[in-house]
Amino acid sequence: MVAGVEPDLDVRMMEAALSEAAVCLEFGDVPVGAVVARGDQILGAAGNGRERFQDPTAHAEVLALRAAAIAVGSWRLDGSSMYVTLEPCAMCAGALVLARLDRLVFGAPDPKAGFAGSLGNLVQDERLNHRVEVSGGLMEARCGDLLRSFFKERR
Repeated sequence: MVAGVEPDLDVRMMEAALSEAAVCLEFGDVPVGAVVARGDQILGAAGNGRERFQDPTAHAEVLALRAAAIAVGSWRLDGSSMYVTLEPCAMCAGALVLARLDRLVFGAPDPKAGFAGSLGNLVQDERLNHRVEVSGGLMEARCGDLLRSFFKERR
């Protein structure tokens, strides 16, 4: 556990991310949700929007980062944490580094595309000018079950 981080806060924020993920089902998007927060204040929240917006970059993390940057009036989101239901891909991991987030908390690992520990660890690469603290596995079963259910229905 990180000093100054309340476990209950992490759970509340992941619940908010799961709510965002559930909305994705209405649009046929893979149910991934993300929340950017400073303490208990949500700055930005989104679910995947690739199908809804026909945009390959409309991942939940990118959309939540965009909303947070607008909310604070800056692309620099230092002092913030991201809560996401699935381990970020390489694109999203890079966006977290570029946004200067302090912390990433994810639910389910992604052994096929995850870049916060599974396939690589872009968010903590020492060659980059910023590193993000990572905590994985929060509410992993619920996050993973939502995804498994989505893909099972598609087969």
